[in-house]
Order: sequence, then structure tokens, then C-alpha cells
Amino acid sequence: MTLPATIGELRTAGYPDRTVKEELRANLLVKLGRGEQLFPSIVGFDTSVLPALERGILAGHDLILLGERGQAKTRLIRNVVGLLDEDAPAIAGCEVNDHPYRPICARCRALVASEGDAVPVSWIGRDQRYAEKLATPDTSVADLIGDVDPIRVAEGRYLADELTIHYGLIPRTNRGIVAINELPDLPERIQVALFNILEERDVQIRGYRIRLPLDLLLVVTANPEDYTHRGRIVSPLKDRFGTQVRTHYPETLTDEIRIMDQEARPPAGDAPIRVPRYMEEVLAAVTAELRRSPHVNHRSGVSVRYSIGNLETLSAAAVRRAARTGEPEAVPRVCDLPAVLEASLGRVEFDTIEEGREEEILLRALRTAELEVFRRRLSGFDFAPILSKFAGGFVAETSDLTPASDVLGQFGDLPGLAKLLERLGVEEESPGVAASAVEFALEGLHLSRRLNKEQSGRLGAYRYEGPSAS
Repeated sequence: MTLPATIGELRTAGYPDRTVKEELRANLLVKLGRGEQLFPSIVGFDTSVLPALERGILAGHDLILLGERGQAKTRLIRNVVGLLDEDAPAIAGCEVNDHPYRPICARCRALVASEGDAVPVSWIGRDQRYAEKLATPDTSVADLIGDVDPIRVAEGRYLADELTIHYGLIPRTNRGIVAINELPDLPERIQVALFNILEERDVQIRGYRIRLPLDLLLVVTANPEDYTHRGRIVSPLKDRFGTQVRTHYPETLTDEIRIMDQEARPPAGDAPIRVPRYMEEVLAAVTAELRRSPHVNHRSGVSVRYSIGNLETLSAAAVRRAARTGEPEAVPRVCDLPAVLEASLGRVEFDTIEEGREEEILLRALRTAELEVFRRRLSGFDFAPILSKFAGGFVAETSDLTPASDVLGQFGDLPGLAKLLERLGVEEESPGVAASAVEFALEGLHLSRRLNKEQSGRLGAYRYEGPSAS
């Protein structure tokens, strides 16, 4: 279908005159009425965060999303863009995307006054109606609102002429969505200027004041502590946000794992990667344990990106072993977990009083997570066939470069292996998966004080032996 090319054609086609917030509300109601899933890539927010977000959009409010890092705040905002019309008309050549029926800038007001319905119209897509800015201390009024353009002054215009202004990010996103991340980091003078343009609808640049009734949805993010306790947002601006949406970390291991699987980028390698579910559960449990830990700085939190990065490192460790040993598939094992901790050490912020104990805290969290998953998966399992192997002084050895065949070869024909794999949720048996399951069982038995374990080096070899062995 050919889109209208002038204001006159737009009126004839019956294009509705509505604001951005009215447009978002109407499109949201259509999707809700159809029972559509609004944000398919957002996991774990269906009954907590999304209802609050939907109510804010339906109320026509500007929004503030409060949450620690890595809680999908920016992703939520970017998904809201999908509620905009696919294309929207604007007066052709306008810097601030003027609505053809309601121009606000001097240039378009004069154009409509002289040419009327013959004024040409251009169509802008959703991506052009969205702007995102990370608040930093060096952000200026010119960045967000605008400044006098010296070139336009040099062309002969007076400073008092509105046409001398080069508009900033917010006016240029008129009739769209503006997102500002970490709002409290904006200097107070910038916050005041932001409030002025949103509430009073005027722009003051170098002493020159113009009215600019912008049509937009403002969505900002902030850390709850900065927003509620530290007084880092000026009160008039805080009052501007009609709806507060509180985000959170995944509330279940299942949600954490869904996000890990969705976001992780597996390393390339000749061998296919197969990550057992229980290994993912260990990684998710480590993250959950750190979030509960009194030794971790909870103002910074432990991001979901921590879990995602750990899954990528775990997969990379398995790919490295497969490349070095020639194994047909890359399957992560317990012996790969120390490498995960080493790679992620700097991604967790600890309290200052814990300086020097970071590795110990991470290792304790890992052991707690391993034991938690072991007990949940294998509680009541008969380990007698495995433990009987260690009764006569048998020692099992493994390392991050020991092939799966060598791990299994130490045990020979191991009774109960099929049942072990079944309890661990393994559907298709292979040497790599079997070796991973055996290692997981050995580690759980060690943490349950039923086997001894000796480690050589930070990431090196491991020896499992019976309690009675010397």
C-alpha cells in the first residue's frame, strides 16, 4: 500500500491524531486482547514486573525502572519500542519529527502556514523513534537538549532566532521513546534542565527561551539505593515519573538457566558442545549463593551476565579439552569449574572488609552449590557400587585434560551407571556425558564426607580415594 505523501493525503486517509502515549496504549490493548506474549525474550517477569509495566503504559505515565545491574532493565525498554506503530508520519525534513497535524518547531509552523495540506510527509520507523543515553557526569545540556549552532549564526541569523538552535537528543526523538540509563549519575543542573523540558515544555539555551511541547515517553533506569536513599535525583524530576517498576533477579534456578541458554554464545570448535543440565544447575546455584552471601556488595548485585559468562567459560573449557584430546564431543565436567571461578573472580564486587578472601568466598559458594544440586538430584541414590570400588585402596584420578575414556577406564564396568545418568536427567548416554556424571557423583560424595579428595595445583589434577586410605 502506498503511504500518504502530503498532509492532505494523510487527512484523506483518516490517519489518527494521537500522542505517543496514546499510540502505545492502543497497541498494548490490542496485544492484550489477542493474548499475545508481549516480550518473548524477557524471562521470569510475567507475574511481577510486566504487569506493573503494562499498567504504567496504560496510565500514560513516564516510567522509572529500579533494579541492580543485570536485571534486564534496558532490554525491557527496548522491547517497549515494539509497541510503537511500524511507521509514523512526520513533516519531511524536520529535525524534531513534527507531527503533520501539530508542528512545534518554527520551521515547520511557517511551512504549514504557507503551503497548508501540500506540505510533504515522510515516514519514520520504530528504530528512528527511539533514543538511548547512558547518563555520565560529563553529559551536557547540549547533548540532551541542544545549543546554539555557530554555523547558523555565521550564515546571518540572529541569536534570538529559534532556527539557530541545533537540537539535542531529546527534541530529536520527539514523538518517540527516550531512555536514560542510570539517571542519578546526571549532574543536578542537567536534571533540572531535563525536568524543565518535560514539565514546563520550554527550552532555555544561552538565555534564549522557546516553547517546545514535545510528545514523547521518557523511561529511565536507576539503582534503588541511589533513587530512594542517597538523594541523587532532584525532587521535581522524581515527581515526574508516574509509575515505578521494580525489577529483580531470576527467582528460580529454572529461570536463571533459561536466560543462560538464551543468551550464552557457545565457543566454536570441531566437537559439538553438550552441557548436562545438572552442570547448568551448579552454575545457577553459584550465582544464587553469591546473591545471598553477606560478603558480596549487594548494592552492585550479581548480574545474570555473571551466570551467562560462566556458562560460556565452562563450555570453552570442555571445547579446549576436546581439541587437546581428540574427543568427539565437548562435555563440561566438575574439573572445569575451578577455571570458571578463576575467570569470573573480577566480576563480583565484595565488601571491602573481605579484601584478600575473594577466592575463598567464591570456592565456598561453589562447594555449597555443588552439594545443593547433588542432594537434590541424587538424594537416596545407592552409591554402594561406586563406593565399593574404593574399599581396597582404589584411587580415581582426573584433570581438566583427562579424556572421558580415561576417566571411565579407571572404573571398568561400573554397576549402576545407567541409573545414575537417569537420576541426573541424561537422556542420551555417551562417554563424555558418562564421565561428567561420574565426576559429579565423586565430587558430591567428597562434599558429603564419604570420599577424600586431593587437589594438585589451582586447576590441576584431582585424586579421589576412600576414607580409610592413607
